Amino acid sequence: MNISELARKLRISPQELRKILSAVGIDIGAKAIKIDKQTAKRVLNDWNRILIQYKKIIAEEEIKKEKEEKIDFQDKEIEIPPFITVKDFSFLLSIPVNKLMEILMKNGIFISLNEKIDYDTAAIIAMDLGAKTKKIEMDKKNYDLNREEYLVNLLKKNKNDDHIKERPPVVVVMGHVDHGKTKLLDAIRKTNIVDKEAGGITQHIGAYQIKKNNRLVTFIDTPGHEAFTAMRSRGASIADIAILVVAADDGVKPQTIEAIKIIEKSKIPFVVAINKIDKKEANIDKVKKELSTHNVVTEDWGGKAVCVPISAKNKIGINELLDMLLLTIDIDKERLNVDYNGKAVGTVIESCLDKGEGGIMTILIQKGKLNKGDLININKQFSGKIRIMKDCNGNEIEKAVPSTPVRISGIKNLSQVGDILEVVDKRGKIKKTQKTGVDTKQFAHSQNQEDEKNRENSLNILLKSDVLGSTEVIMESLEKIESGKVKIKIINKGLGNITESDILQMEGIINNQQKNSKTILLGFNIKTAAEADLMAKEKNISIELFQVIYGLLDYVNKIVKEMIGVETIEKEIAQLSVVEIFKTDKKSMIIGGKILKGKAEKTDKAEIWRDNEKIGIGKIESLQSGRQEVSFVEDGQEFGMLFAGDPIIKKDDKIIIYKKEEIIPKA
Repeated sequence: MNISELARKLRISPQELRKILSAVGIDIGAKAIKIDKQTAKRVLNDWNRILIQYKKIIAEEEIKKEKEEKIDFQDKEIEIPPFITVKDFSFLLSIPVNKLMEILMKNGIFISLNEKIDYDTAAIIAMDLGAKTKKIEMDKKNYDLNREEYLVNLLKKNKNDDHIKERPPVVVVMGHVDHGKTKLLDAIRKTNIVDKEAGGITQHIGAYQIKKNNRLVTFIDTPGHEAFTAMRSRGASIADIAILVVAADDGVKPQTIEAIKIIEKSKIPFVVAINKIDKKEANIDKVKKELSTHNVVTEDWGGKAVCVPISAKNKIGINELLDMLLLTIDIDKERLNVDYNGKAVGTVIESCLDKGEGGIMTILIQKGKLNKGDLININKQFSGKIRIMKDCNGNEIEKAVPSTPVRISGIKNLSQVGDILEVVDKRGKIKKTQKTGVDTKQFAHSQNQEDEKNRENSLNILLKSDVLGSTEVIMESLEKIESGKVKIKIINKGLGNITESDILQMEGIINNQQKNSKTILLGFNIKTAAEADLMAKEKNISIELFQVIYGLLDYVNKIVKEMIGVETIEKEIAQLSVVEIFKTDKKSMIIGGKILKGKAEKTDKAEIWRDNEKIGIGKIESLQSGRQEVSFVEDGQEFGMLFAGDPIIKKDDKIIIYKKEEIIPKA
């Protein structure tokens, strides 16, 4: 009998059937296509007994795994502030964050890795794992710094002067969305990855190496949209120098300002690349003026900031930019000297699940040599052996030296972006102790208080994504759109395609959710398994898939507003008088005017008034002041305007401008 035919009769997939039969001792081969009739008949007749046996084996393996993963704290005392994030707490405990979240969920606490737990809850967890705790004041410890200090100490440790060499510099490319960061790297690497990114926006951090003047240089590409603050911060924290990309036709934008702040905080040198100089609207002096208002003064304006005009699209100024990068980094090149021969230390740039390779990570090596077959710790937690190691071009390699980005597989635990990798001689010690159990009374009390506090609407989210970096950014961004009226809860998150188990979990949550709650299943950069899609349709469960993160955020924002009952009103923002009519077309006019009150902006609603009577309506397409296009004009200023609508405006008419505003009704 064919394996797929038997699987259909048992209503499971062929892969699951092979897995179950292998676990209970019925070995038919990992890649078997057929099964003999006698064995097939036995499986059909004894299927219920086989399932019970399989579940028992899985349960025993889970218990064994829990015991083996018990950490030996050896009476270690952990300092914990009044409140601490789950992610920082996992670092203190030296256990994977997903393991800590699993422990919390078992005790009725469903929170994300960036949410905080109080000292009492943290102390109970720590004591259950065998650690002593001490409460400290919040300002005595900064846990982000704690992680950074740990990495700095690792990099200083065991320096061997005989093996000190200058490593390639690491360059981070930063700036506003659509200002050409990835196009710049595209020009540098002479490859094309822009088209592979959804919406032309970089969704993950990538690392690549090029050779310039016979020197290797490592580049890190960071996402540009405002939802990716966390990714950009991580990129800057491991770089030696930054390229700040600003579009010559667009100028300084919110993410440009944010990138400047991140660079200043990281205390790394940087070079400004004014991109898109080939465009007709390019205005380099305007960009330099805007940069100067944010303490970035270029050399030709009397400052210290190195500035190179470029066109990534036409490959203009690329060599000059690379030369200035190397010159700038060479001013303090001693910090590039590291030990090339010791045990490797590096930082996780990305972490994900691959269908063929399983758990994989992208690592930037910062010290020492990483070899295929090395045993590694991630955040002081043993994470397995490197079975496959690839370079940034996808070629398998045997070793990697400092400043090299590598992709490794064979790891035990998926880690978070920014986690620290270190090579170890052997596995960490394992303490096999009986599980003591957590005092759930205190957890229950805490949870009840939370439930009382959040009797308002609750939006429950099941989130599946392609990589952990995406998950982190989505969760951090979701925190920003929470409303006091709606509590957003990440009920569960995972990597990989949406499966039948996700649909079943979704169904269970919907059946048990409160009347004023809503549950949604979101997928980012993944697909839905055919069986799961069929089950979702049968159970009338909606699956929302996205390829661009801000599309997902917009959708959640829309759901939140629907739950709150947001009302949209039109608010008057400006009044102006018409001074001159410059041009009249069939459906538009160009007029000159003066602001009488408020601030005029491009808007969808503008009313025309004559002799205290409204005579028409239209919208403002563009505004000009001093022959330059502007986004707004303020009280008392004169301006030029492109008005879209019936050409009925006359001199001395008044125009009232309205703007839509969302308001949340009072409870």
